[in-house]
Amino acid sequence: MDEETKKKVEATVLEILRGADMESVTEYKVRSAAADRLGIDLSVPDRKLFVRSVVENYLRSLPSEEEEQQQDGAGEEGKDKQEEEEEEEDEEEEEEGDGKKKREYDDQGDLILCRLSTKRRVTLSEFRGRTLVSIREFYLKDGKEVPSAKGISLTVEQWEAFRNAVPAIEDAIKKIEED
Repeated sequence: MDEETKKKVEATVLEILRGADMESVTEYKVRSAAADRLGIDLSVPDRKLFVRSVVENYLRSLPSEEEEQQQDGAGEEGKDKQEEEEEEEDEEEEEEGDGKKKREYDDQGDLILCRLSTKRRVTLSEFRGRTLVSIREFYLKDGKEVPSAKGISLTVEQWEAFRNAVPAIEDAIKKIEED
């Protein structure tokens, strides 16, 4: 994306965010509205990531504006806002981690936890309000990586049960390899 397009997209996204209800708006809604206004496909991975970074930067700038308003005497909900800010800081620390590597997302916006091979990966996603850990194969379709039917999606409870069974699985593998 060239610099002029980036500036247009950023300005449009910021305009949408400023006029949006922050309780109900999602990144997808912002991206769709910006795509409609500009007539540009923003679902392409690099454009999607650019929109995500603009949204994240905007959201990071909000607490500082709220702090300024609070200092000007509009601080009735100080305790709630402080708790929210602490949660946001915790989330940012989790995202930044030890500075190892930046989080990677796939074409659907799911977090890629691990690449098992060029075609297989482990992702974390939301589906019908449930968090899923998916281990599956992907294939290229129209230049986008799309999940195939080959794989498994586990709920958090199922993932925890599997994780707890890993030592027994490792022991069984060792026994088979010894024979």
